[in-house]
Amino acid sequence: MVERESSTPVYGIAVAAQLTGVPEATLRLFESKGLLTPSRSDGGTRRYSDDDIARLRRVTDLRDEGINIAGIRRVLDLEDENAGLREELGDSRAGR
Repeated sequence: MVERESSTPVYGIAVAAQLTGVPEATLRLFESKGLLTPSRSDGGTRRYSDDDIARLRRVTDLRDEGINIAGIRRVLDLEDENAGLREELGDSRAGR
């Protein structure tokens, strides 16, 4: 069996909602607020990847901790920036 990459969009919104326990309307809200950006099929249907599902779980964890949407967006931005810097550092160390 061929393993797919975690960034491959495979889940529709109903499946993503079921996997995370988040209502579809909330998924749409999170998207409109910039907390996640699922891929779109040629027909415009949202498609979520395993990475999107993990990010969605992170969003709900932060929300459960009492952080508002603006705060969640800032936390996610900082985490993304941190991951990018770590990747750059790893790349620069590998090129020594």
